[in-house]
Amino acid sequence: MDFKNILEKLIIILQGLSTIVIIWGIAIQFALWLKSEIVSKTRKTAVENVATIKNFLGTYILFGLEILIGADIIESILDPSLNHILGLAAIVIIRTIISYFLNKEIEYINKN
Repeated sequence: MDFKNILEKLIIILQGLSTIVIIWGIAIQFALWLKSEIVSKTRKTAVENVATIKNFLGTYILFGLEILIGADIIESILDPSLNHILGLAAIVIIRTIISYFLNKEIEYINKN
């Protein structure tokens, strides 16, 4: 097995890991949301809990996207086509936008 085949398998593993991280984050946050809806005594408390849960979900999504970016960087090294580079650029832009708005929301919640 040559180095290129090893890197191609690594890309598949990283893509799968990224998917697992995002699904895991969704599952955890769904369970927390469900618990919050059942336990919260007021709608205000439930809504405040949802805001916190949303932020935690955002961190899982960001982590999954960062893993995906790593896989795409490796893929772009193996096949530096314009299509791969544009895909990588799109993912980096999406991750940056999500990170920006997630940080703004966290700052807002911490102020209140």
